[in-house]
Amino acid sequence: MEAECVQIFQNANIEFEKQNFKTAEELYNKFISSCAHYREGEGSRLATAYNNRGQIKYFRVDFDEAVEDYSSAIKADGKFAVAFYNRGLIHYRLGFFEDAVRDFQQALNLNEAFADAKVGLQRTLLDQQDKTNRGY
Repeated sequence: MEAECVQIFQNANIEFEKQNFKTAEELYNKFISSCAHYREGEGSRLATAYNNRGQIKYFRVDFDEAVEDYSSAIKADGKFAVAFYNRGLIHYRLGFFEDAVRDFQQALNLNEAFADAKVGLQRTLLDQQDKTNRGY
């Protein structure tokens, strides 16, 4: 079963890279539901599966579901900077600046060279200040 799970994960990643998001999402769903109990060495795969499924939902503008998947990715691998960054992007887009700042800062704590997280944090802080200056 473990080899089958690895194959499902690999096939999901291939479909994701090809931007065949419907097929990729189905494969990630299968991996998450069928293979999540394989904990040994699977934390990063599970985190990646949740993160990538979250990306698919983000592309569909299903922000709440994407945030859930990014949070699940973080739960599976608390050192997964990309999942913090992705969740921060949604918080930023929704105007939840404090949450976005926390996520971008955590992404940078995990990877201080994460250029996109630096940009996201700077943009969030500027927009947060602008919102405060306008009295919102």
